[in-house]
Order: sequence, then structure tokens, then C-alpha cells
Amino acid sequence: MILLGVNIDHCATLRQARYRESGRTTGGNVEPDPVTLAVLAERAGADGITVHLREDHRHIQERDVWRLREAIATRLNLEMACTPAMTEFALKLKPDSVCLVPENRKEITTEGGLDVVGNEDRVRAVVEAMRAAGIVTSLFISPDEPQIELSARLGSPWIELHTGAYAEACHSPRRPAELERLRRGAALAHQLGLVVNAGHGINYVNIAEIRTLPHLHELNIGHSIISRALFTGVEEAVREMKTRMNVGK
Repeated sequence: MILLGVNIDHCATLRQARYRESGRTTGGNVEPDPVTLAVLAERAGADGITVHLREDHRHIQERDVWRLREAIATRLNLEMACTPAMTEFALKLKPDSVCLVPENRKEITTEGGLDVVGNEDRVRAVVEAMRAAGIVTSLFISPDEPQIELSARLGSPWIELHTGAYAEACHSPRRPAELERLRRGAALAHQLGLVVNAGHGINYVNIAEIRTLPHLHELNIGHSIISRALFTGVEEAVREMKTRMNVGK
């Protein structure tokens, strides 16, 4: 079975669109509550909850993450930039896992994978700090051989393959090549002893191909599930995605 981590960031995006200046994250008129969404997602079968606490706090806030740590019953996966401030926060929070991601304040969403090769020392420092604290580390990387090989050498037990290039190519002639690139990356990572996760741009259509990638342990999906939930409710959206992820299992 491929596990499903539900990213709830965009529930907080909707809340912040109206209540950013209120100074509150829950209670009173403030809605929607991402923690409530997370609990509903778990009830529908989510195997973990993923949040990205960005440095600009555009959606998820620190209080959301602390509340999630207390409220959810599955696994809390914290996506974070590779910075001293975020490292300090993670060590205080002690999530079940962290995923190190690149972060650009001008981007709408995370664009591309973490450049482990170009930031080896910074990444190593965070991986070692998390390992010492008993927190599992994943590196969000493009399916490129040098990035995968260095991730293994740095001792990160997990990687998350960035599926964004494939998702963008789904309606173009580049799709087969991008899928094969992911397939080769997953095979290499498994050969090197890494746990293989994947995420970004996965939806209810392209999941039919994504789920065929070898050695998949978990998919982290947010935008498409939140979008579907507007029409069906979050529990049905989560159940439907898990069904499509694990056809015949």
C-alpha cells in the first residue's frame, strides 16, 4: 500500500485571505480551521498530515503547527527551509518527520527540488541535527542522479521526488520522458537504500501513472485534494485519492 500524506496548507491559505490581520488563527469568526481539516482527513484514511511553515508565514502559522502536534493521531510531517531558525523550531516541536525544501518568497508554491549538491554543508547540518533529535529527515529533490546520490551519502533516510516537472508535462509530448526520469530516480534511490516518497502537482488524473513508479512509500498531496474537497467534502476527497493510489490493493 502506498501511504497518503495530506498537505493542508491551502486550508490555511483560505483563512489567511480574510483573517491575516486579525492576529488569530482559530476561534470566534476565524475560519476555516486547518486542524479540523487534518482530523477529518485522518478519519478518512490519511496516513499523515503535512504542513509547510514558510518563513513568510503566508498560510500555516506556528500556532497551527503546535496545535496539530497535539491533535492528530497519525504522523506530522513538517516541510521547512534549510535555515537555522526553522531548524530551531523543528527541534522544539519534534515532528515525526521533516522534509527539507527550497523556499523563494516570490514563488506561489515550491518550485523545483532542493539543490542538495549546491548546499551540501547546510543540508548536512540539518540532517545531522534532526538525526540526533530522533526526527526522520526527507529531502525534497528533483529525480537527478547527483542529487539522489548525495542525499544518500548525507545520511538522509528518505527522499521525496519532486513530481512537478512531470505534472507540468502531462499534456505535452514531454510526459513520457518526465515519467521515465522519475522511474529511474526512484529505482536508483531504492538501490541506495533510501525510502522513496513523491509529491507536487499530483492529482486525480495523473495519479494513474504516478502510482506505477517503483518502490513508492508515500505520496504527499495537497492542492488537488483541497480543490476536490470544495465539491465533495474532505473525507470523500481523501478516500477517493487513496483508492486511486492503491487500485487493486
